[in-house]
Amino acid sequence: MTEFPTYRNLGDHTETTDIDYDPNITDYAKLLKLFWDNHNTTTCQSAQYMSVIFYQDEEQCKLAEETKEAQQKKSARKIVTKILPAKKFYNAEDYHQKYMLRQNRALLSSLGLSDEELIKSHVAARLNGYISEYGNRKAFETEAEGLGLNKEQIEYVMKNL
Repeated sequence: MTEFPTYRNLGDHTETTDIDYDPNITDYAKLLKLFWDNHNTTTCQSAQYMSVIFYQDEEQCKLAEETKEAQQKKSARKIVTKILPAKKFYNAEDYHQKYMLRQNRALLSSLGLSDEELIKSHVAARLNGYISEYGNRKAFETEAEGLGLNKEQIEYVMKNL
């Protein structure tokens, strides 16, 4: 297994997302539903881009398998998504982290986050989503104050939505 893969030297790794979630707000079943509803699970890709669900424990494995079976019953095409145990997760290189937020240098700079903090920041993730046009003005207005943003940061994002 390739240690510390990079974008140019991915080796035998798959590009994926590691999701931390609050079980008081959502659950694994809802995350699986989002996956099945928003991802083409019938296209076989290379190892770098394969369709895969990684699980942390047997309960997640069982639920992933059950939802895959249910999804297959709705699909005329064969689902090729793999369900595998999660192993070591490597963060993408810094320049790939919160990519769209990084293109807005003034906003990024105003957050005052190190590269390591940026990776783990809920606020940076939310801003990156809004800047990437996932979410709308009304949703941002509702959420902005709770993100701890100052007036200038809020105005900057609003101007770009």
